[in-house]
Amino acid sequence: MSKLHLSKEDGERRGRYIARLDGIDAEGEITYRHHGADVISADHTGVPDEMGGHGVAKALLDFMLEDARRSGFRIIPICPFVRGQYAKHPEWADLFTTKPGEDP
Repeated sequence: MSKLHLSKEDGERRGRYIARLDGIDAEGEITYRHHGADVISADHTGVPDEMGGHGVAKALLDFMLEDARRSGFRIIPICPFVRGQYAKHPEWADLFTTKPGEDP
C-alpha cells in the first residue's frame, strides 16, 4: 500500500484537509468553511478514482476529527459522507453541531 500523507490548508474563510498517496498524482480532500472562531462546516469530501480503495476518505475524516479535538472546534456535517459517518458514530457527538452555537 502507498504511504498516505495528510495535511491541512487553512484560510481566513475556507480551508481543506488534504490527502496524498505516494506514486499517485492526485489528492483527496475535505473542504470546509469557518463559521466563527469555534465552528466549521464540512462541505465536501472528494477522492479521485485513482485513490479509491485506500481508505482516503475515512483517513481524512479521522484527521479532521483529531484536529477538532486538539483545537477545540465543532463541525457542522453538511457533506453527505461526513454526515453519514457521524450517524454511525454517536460517540462523536461532542465534535458536531447543527449550526454555530447550537448542539446537534
